[in-house]
Order: sequence, then C-alpha cells, then structure tokens
Amino acid sequence: MKAKLWLLLVAVALVVTACAAGPNVVSHVDGEQLAGFWKGLWHGLIYPVTFIISLFTDDVNIYEVRNNGNWYDFGFVAGIGLLHMIFGGHRHVSKRRREASATS
Repeated sequence: MKAKLWLLLVAVALVVTACAAGPNVVSHVDGEQLAGFWKGLWHGLIYPVTFIISLFTDDVNIYEVRNNGNWYDFGFVAGIGLLHMIFGGHRHVSKRRREASATS
C-alpha cells in the first residue's frame, strides 16, 4: 500500500513539474505569447515544487520573466495565497483550549 502511495506521489510531482516556468532564453522574440494571469496563478500554485527543482537545475525558474506585468504578478501572488490557504490554513486547537473557550 505504501509503495502505491509513493508511486502516486512521484507521478503527481512529475506532472506538476512538467508545467514549471522555464528560463528566459528568448526574452526578445516577437510574436511569442506572454505569460498572463492564468499562467501566473498556475506558477504560484506549483512554486514549492519548482523552487526545489530550481535548486538543482538551471532549466527551471520559479517566476516566468517573460510575462505581461501586473496581471501575471497578481496571478502569481494569488496562486501562492491560494496554495497556503488550502494547505496551511489549518490551525490546531488543543482540546483543553476548545473546552476552555466553550465554558466562557
């Protein structure tokens, strides 16, 4: 059972990293579509994975340099906020504190 869980985790990590922001190799190419709000949102959601990968390779960046400005920035920050709201929004309240607040 644990092997299947690890395999699933590795598969999800590979799928997520396939959409990571790339390097700014061709920063002055005309006609190429710039990253906008939706790509910024996606890059914000997957930033923990891309950060770890960017430590070991020069082919992956956390932030897409070729973007359309404020909308990409807004999407990136919104993605980070959404990610932290989903996974970091849980606050553990001890049973003793819960009982104390219920009696007051």
